[in-house]
Formats: sequence, C-alpha cells, structure tokens
Amino acid sequence: MFLKPVLAAVLMVWGGTPPAAADTAYPLTLSNCGVELSFDRAPESAVTVGQAATEILYSLGLGDSIKGTSVWFSEVLPQFKDVNDGIERLADNDPSFESVVAKRPDLVTAQYEWHVGPQGIVATRQQFADLGIASYILPSDCVGKDNASGSDGTRTAMYTMDSIYRGVNELARIFDVPHQGETLVADLRQREAGAIAKARGLDLRDASAVFWFSSAEIRTDPFVAGRKGPPGYMMQALGLKNVVDSDEEWPVVSWETIARANPSVIVIAKMDRRRFAADDYRTKLEFLQSDPVTRQMDAVKNNRIVILDAHAMDPSIRNVAALETLAEALPEFGLE
Repeated sequence: MFLKPVLAAVLMVWGGTPPAAADTAYPLTLSNCGVELSFDRAPESAVTVGQAATEILYSLGLGDSIKGTSVWFSEVLPQFKDVNDGIERLADNDPSFESVVAKRPDLVTAQYEWHVGPQGIVATRQQFADLGIASYILPSDCVGKDNASGSDGTRTAMYTMDSIYRGVNELARIFDVPHQGETLVADLRQREAGAIAKARGLDLRDASAVFWFSSAEIRTDPFVAGRKGPPGYMMQALGLKNVVDSDEEWPVVSWETIARANPSVIVIAKMDRRRFAADDYRTKLEFLQSDPVTRQMDAVKNNRIVILDAHAMDPSIRNVAALETLAEALPEFGLE
C-alpha cells in the first residue's frame, strides 16, 4: 500500500520517524479476534506461539520479556540472533500446553488461531484464561479470514499489511512501548511503498505467478497460495496475476491445472522446517526440472523461479522483505 499524503508529510518533517506516542494508559482494553482483552499493566513475561509473533516482539525491543518461543519456519532474522539464542525454544513446531504454562507467562502471543483459538491444538484461549494467562492472536489471522473453513482458513477479504501493522501497534501498546511500534510501522510502510513503486514501474500486463509452499509428498498435489492471502496481496500489488483462484489460504491444486495456466513466474518457499520432503527448496527445484508435467512450464524452461523465505509467505513483518525480493527479481525476467 502506498503512503497516504498526510503520513508521507509527517515522515518528511520528522526525518522518517513519527511523533512520539504517549505512554499506554492502563487499564488498556481492546478487542482481539473476537475476545475482549483488558490489561491493568504491561505484561512482564510472554511465550510466543508462532515465528511472526516472536519477531514482532523482538522488533519492539521486548526480547527480555520472552520466556519461550515455538513454531519456527526459518532461522530468526539475523539482527535478533543473539537475543534469540538466549531464549528457550519450547518446540520447533507445536508446543504442548504444559510447556507453555510451565513458563508462567503473563501473556501468550500466537500467530494462528488453530494453535490458540476455539479449536486450538495447543490450547483454547479459555484454558489460558482459567489460569490467569492472557492470550493475543495476531489480527492478520482473523481480520477478513474465516478459520472454520478450509484446512488453513479461507480469506473473505484481500489480505493487506494493515493487519500486521495493527498487530505491531497493539502489542506495542500492551507492553507500553507505543513509540517503538509507531516507528517500526512507519519504516515498514516506507519500504512497502518503495517495493511496490519499483515493480509497478515495469508496467506488467500479462505476467502471472504461482507460489508453492510445500507438498505432503513431493509427487502429490502442492500447497499453493490462494488469491487473497499474503502472496495474493503481493502479486496484486506488484502487477502479477495469480493463476490460483481459490480463497483458501493454501489450497491443494494439481500440477496439471497449474501447468495449463502456465504461470510466468514460480515462487518457491525456502524453509528450515522438515515436516515434509518438499519443505526443502532443493527438492522442489529438482522436481520442477524433472517431472514431465512441470518441466514443460515456461517458468521452468526459462528459469523464472524465485526462491523466497517461507515465513515471508505467511502474514508477518517479513512480507515487506518479500515484496522487495520480488521487485528486485522481476526486472531480470523480461516480462510484459
């Protein structure tokens, strides 16, 4: 999204940093994914269930408050390696309810409702509330999204970075660091607008793309990005057509269907997770180049393949870096 004129003017006057926000006034009450939350003071400790939530708190300078992390797709952002090394990783994937509670956090922050929500596989929000533990779900997983439909939820409206910016600012207010939140959001907005402007300068008219996250088995139908999630937003913002027309977050679509659509660009996820063989991007590349169906696609024949951080394909502050990566790659492909 482009900077609004008023915000752009503020940034110029203040040298790229918004005016200092007032300290949080407690009690703080806010609505979060259908649950009313109230805080009498800033939480002193937190456990994160989801890399996106972890990296937001790190970005706000709140590493000292985090007592445990979980659900990792990629290595932590380099600037947070030192702080992350000193914090216990409760699980690479899904933590147990007991391991979270054992850290005695004031707050549990989660990336996905399917971890902490009505049918949460870690716990429901009420289970935490019964123990006096507040829970916060990133708005990016519930704003404009129905998590009761589809395996990873279904988008009812196009994802935008606004839901991430909302999460940043709300967490900053909860922890009484509102100025850090506004500064982070201002920086991300500038970078987002710059990447979009660069790609839009190419004036793409007929270019298309597909985002491949992973596959349960390498030769089975892949999990690809639906049209309204973060990759759908990226494609729309950069002038690319998504060849997948499902509103599910990560629908399963056959390679035959994708090959018939013949996307101009294929974006594949690179991750450290190894839940499936196809989590390895090198396995993805080998498959694309050897399978009799996929190797006939123009994107494969012409090596128009972008390797993208997997976590940047999910709702997170890394979406901005993904936009920048794609904006850098597209001019090299000679698309129209």
